[in-house]
Amino acid sequence: MMYPLRLNGEDRIAIGDHVFIGPGSWLQTLPDGDNLSVAVSIGKGCSSAGATVISAVRSVILEENVLLARNVYISDHIHKYSDIDIPIMAQGLDKIEPVLIKRGSWLGQNVVVCPGVTIGVGAVIGANSVVTKSIPDYCVAAGAPARVLKSVDSPAVNQGVV
Repeated sequence: MMYPLRLNGEDRIAIGDHVFIGPGSWLQTLPDGDNLSVAVSIGKGCSSAGATVISAVRSVILEENVLLARNVYISDHIHKYSDIDIPIMAQGLDKIEPVLIKRGSWLGQNVVVCPGVTIGVGAVIGANSVVTKSIPDYCVAAGAPARVLKSVDSPAVNQGVV
């Protein structure tokens, strides 16, 4: 890890071996009643270039060897905004749904990952994308909202190894 790094709720954050988290990043967990289980899990070999924000109430999981470019934002929740008489900051949280970023995927610069999303094994998310729906394994997706642009064949699959 490179400082400065902002941590909130570190007792509910698990970080694997050989993980790099670049400067200016913020990892936070938010209270979830009596739930004290891990809410942010970063698997071994993951790398974040910096200025990454990962915020979780219940579950944001990065499996092994996930690559994050700068300014990636990943959250398992949003702010409530339904009551126009109350400031959004005072309304609490909504849409708390788990996020899973599977092994070996790559998220480009300025990517936003919304609650309830799974990003598949070896998937590539293009810069400036907003991922609102799950992306399958070995696909390239981009856009706001992100959509699958193409599938990537694995050499191991083509050779019958996998």
